[in-house]
Amino acid sequence: MGLAVWAGYTGSVPVLVAAYIVYWFGDMADGQAARRMNQETRLGAVFDIVCDRASTMVVAAAFLRIDPDSTPAIGIFLFQFCVVDTMLSLSFLAFDIVSPNYFYRVDRSIYRMNWTHPAKALNNSLVVLLCLADLVWPAALAALVVLGVKVWSIARLLVATRGASSRGELTPAGDRTLVP
Repeated sequence: MGLAVWAGYTGSVPVLVAAYIVYWFGDMADGQAARRMNQETRLGAVFDIVCDRASTMVVAAAFLRIDPDSTPAIGIFLFQFCVVDTMLSLSFLAFDIVSPNYFYRVDRSIYRMNWTHPAKALNNSLVVLLCLADLVWPAALAALVVLGVKVWSIARLLVATRGASSRGELTPAGDRTLVP
């Protein structure tokens, strides 16, 4: 986050790009390390989700200071990621899984659209890359598409859990996975 603050202070695009790269690679590395060392925990997953949002907000603030014209795209992205995706990502807590990385056990379609490596890369970097290329309106459209995917995912999850709950398949003490 220090690089992002420095980028915002100096108005340096190369430092901003470096801040994004450090954030993205650091986020990937901590998750990989936890999985490889078999040290994943639900608390760690929540901490990761919260830290991702904090890091994203700091880097986005620097981006907006450097390029205020990116506000429409970055604003939509921030709402999508910091509000809607936060709720979706934290929904793993309702199931017997360690983190969103195991959401395929709950719903394979939601998992594919949100937590596979390609989905994570597109969800978190496409808008930034388009804005860096000065393609603000395509970036805003991309952010709206990702927002649509997140809303669809939440709606699908709500319908599935409501159905499972009415059939007695979803109980606070029971197995809460929806995939047969």
